Amino acid sequence: MLQHPWLKLVQKHRAIAVLRTSNPELGHRMALAVAAGGMQLIEITWNSAGAAELIAKLRLELPGCFIGAGTLLNLQQMHQAISAGAQFLFAPHIDIAMIQAAVQQNTPIIPGALSPTEIVTAWNNGATGVKVFPVQALGGANYIKSLQGPLGHIPLIPTGGVTLENAREFLQAGAIAVGLSKELFPKHLVESRNWEAISKQAEKLIRKLTDNSN
Repeated sequence: MLQHPWLKLVQKHRAIAVLRTSNPELGHRMALAVAAGGMQLIEITWNSAGAAELIAKLRLELPGCFIGAGTLLNLQQMHQAISAGAQFLFAPHIDIAMIQAAVQQNTPIIPGALSPTEIVTAWNNGATGVKVFPVQALGGANYIKSLQGPLGHIPLIPTGGVTLENAREFLQAGAIAVGLSKELFPKHLVESRNWEAISKQAEKLIRKLTDNSN
C-alpha cells in the first residue's frame, strides 16, 4: 500500500505540525519550537505571512525536518510553493490539475476531501494521500474507522478536529497520520512566546503516538 517514500516517512512520524501565522518572526519561532520537540513534518500554510520565505529559511535551518506548504488553492500557489522549496503539498480541496502537476514534478500532494466519493476521486487522480478535512464534521475517529472497509487502501490524514487527547484514536481507527494546528500552538503560548511549552506540547504528542504500550 505505502509505495511512496513520503508516505513511509509519514507513517514513521505520525504527526504533521500545521503552522499558520500573520507574523513571520513568530512563525519562524513556532516552527523551531515544534522541531525542538521532535516533530519532523512541518507544514506552513500558504496564507501565512511570508510563507515562501519561511519555507526557504526552514529548509536551510532544519535539514532534519521536512517542510511543506498547505492551504494551496490553485496551480499558481502550488508552483510558488515548490519554487520556495516545499517538500510536500496540502490543499483543502480537490483540484485535479494541481494533483497532476504535482505528480509530474514528483512532489507529494495531499488534497482535502470529506465524502467517500471525494476521497476516491482524489486518489484515482494521483493524490499521494488524502487529507480528510474537517474530520470532526462527520464524527471524528469513528468516521475514519468507518471508511476502512471500502477505502482502507487509501492513506488518510485527518485534520480539523484532531487534538493531543484524541490523536492516537485516529491512528487506531486507521489513519496513517494526523495534522494538528491550534492544538500544538495555543494562542496564549504563542503570544507569550513560551517556546519551551510549545516544544513540550510537541514532545507530548509524539510520546502519545509512538507509545506501543497502550
